[in-house]
Amino acid sequence: MSTGVEPTITPTDDGDRWVAKDTETGVVSQGKTREEALANLDEAVAGYHGEGRSPTDEELREAGIDPDKNVSGEPNADIFESGRK
Repeated sequence: MSTGVEPTITPTDDGDRWVAKDTETGVVSQGKTREEALANLDEAVAGYHGEGRSPTDEELREAGIDPDKNVSGEPNADIFESGRK
């Protein structure tokens, strides 16, 4: 998804990752390569605009999230309040 505005893309200080930022929305993403960072940014911007898909239960588990406790739209999910993963 392109917003029509060129993103900024810079390597991290250690050169291990690339960080891409959509200058119009402020959405930021990263990747191991420039191409991966830009592809991840496209996906993140699409999510910002309400497009895309919800993660599968398996994807949530891989991210350390219990699907049964995942509540979208909850203002202060306890994962953020406690700082736990």
